[in-house]
Amino acid sequence: MYCTQCQESKEPCSLGGACGKNKIVAGAQDDVLYALSCLAYRAKAANIDLQPCVLEALFATLTNVNFDEQCFAEYSSCITAHYNSLPKAAGEPAFDAPAGLDEIADVNVRSLYSTLLFGIKGLAAYYSHAIVLNKTDDSILTFIRDALASRFENLTIEERTGLVLECGAYGAKVLALLDEANQTYGKPEITSVSTSAGTKPGILVTGHDLKDLEMLLEATKDAGVDIYTHGEMLIAHAYPAFKKYPHLRGHFGGSWAEQRNELPKFHGPVLFTTNCIVPPAPAYADKVFTTGAVGFPGTPHIEAKPDGSKDFSAIIALAKTCRSPEELGRPDLLTGCAHDAVLALAPKVIELVKSGKIRRFVVMAGCDGRDKRRSYYTEFAKALPKDTVILTAGCAKYRYNALPLGDIEGIPRVLDAGQCNDSYSLVVVALALADAFGCGVNDLPISYNIAWYEQKAVLVLLTLLHLGIKNIMIGPSLPAFITPDILNVLVENFGLQPSSTVQEDLVKLSCV
Repeated sequence: MYCTQCQESKEPCSLGGACGKNKIVAGAQDDVLYALSCLAYRAKAANIDLQPCVLEALFATLTNVNFDEQCFAEYSSCITAHYNSLPKAAGEPAFDAPAGLDEIADVNVRSLYSTLLFGIKGLAAYYSHAIVLNKTDDSILTFIRDALASRFENLTIEERTGLVLECGAYGAKVLALLDEANQTYGKPEITSVSTSAGTKPGILVTGHDLKDLEMLLEATKDAGVDIYTHGEMLIAHAYPAFKKYPHLRGHFGGSWAEQRNELPKFHGPVLFTTNCIVPPAPAYADKVFTTGAVGFPGTPHIEAKPDGSKDFSAIIALAKTCRSPEELGRPDLLTGCAHDAVLALAPKVIELVKSGKIRRFVVMAGCDGRDKRRSYYTEFAKALPKDTVILTAGCAKYRYNALPLGDIEGIPRVLDAGQCNDSYSLVVVALALADAFGCGVNDLPISYNIAWYEQKAVLVLLTLLHLGIKNIMIGPSLPAFITPDILNVLVENFGLQPSSTVQEDLVKLSCV
């Protein structure tokens, strides 16, 4: 086992993943990724795009998505059949060669290909969400094909670096596409979301897939159970289309990193629609259901029918036998501060900036995780001067979105755009402010202190770099898959910097 893809990989995981993934599943994932690259090499030579079905296989290899060896055996069979249907390509690799990334001998080539691979995993995840909402762009599949094929191509370091940066361009494209797709449910509105528990039994929905939530809400309209969101599904409460469901009761718990502590207190079943599942604790393991790319051995999986619909009867039946959730004693949470909602406040925001009442914006988007060093983000938010506003998206917000940070003349000091993919909204806001002030985006009073955990965060970072954002601070540790040579390129060209201590970073980011 050789895995460096998440923030918990302080060095390659070898005996087993910090995520809970064992060596057998890790090897199965490596086999799938290698087979996909071989398939992509043949497909590129034949000028044939990969089929959208490869997206699920890529998506399933993200950290905390699928732990089920049988799923990867099925992916491998499908990929092999597709591979065998294509003509051989000149110079193609052996299909049955050793598959792990550690087989790439040159450490800088491995680092660049790893960064590219992890970026396209994020592309696959976000594009999957867009497709189910009928938004497509074939060029994304073409790029994924070419990126996978590049593992076996004789490219220079400069050419591989160019591919990595090009991945950021496709990141911008897919995030814009998903932003448009999610507006199937209307434009998010700034919304206060209840975290109190009702008296009815409930079903908890976690992950990122709004389509799954919509289908479950329709299936439970008259079932006598409440639906709660968890993790990055918080943003659903801000979409007008979901506000029509009175049984969308509220939000339960914090980020994925707390699920083993919090989910036993929910008492009802939990539907995992995408990442981030971790091996369930015994107290609720019999209440876990998965769907889409998510999988865990022995867990009931809700498959999509040919028309895309899903049968939720089993999870609904179980919910009816359960107690109502416990109170966690959390305050209500604000969300829905996406670009349209925030830009509607632009005249007020600009006035506050010009008068000096808002001195700085700090983008604190990204991922949460279990690393104890992540308490840094809570302390950083507390230490920010009261004339600063936090722009956030992703599950990193659970480190500070319940803090009583107040507002600045009616503008909340924490503006939550939503899921990690809604980091796109933060860029749209930044570009609009730059236009309003007649300056470049890097001349704005905005600092970037980003927390990362897994591969979608890699894509978001590459997207920010593509859009010209510089001097980004990332933490709580630097990726183990980035070599010193590649890190130097990022530092020299983009000013990328690691987080250190709260007081030092407040100075570095011009927050004091």
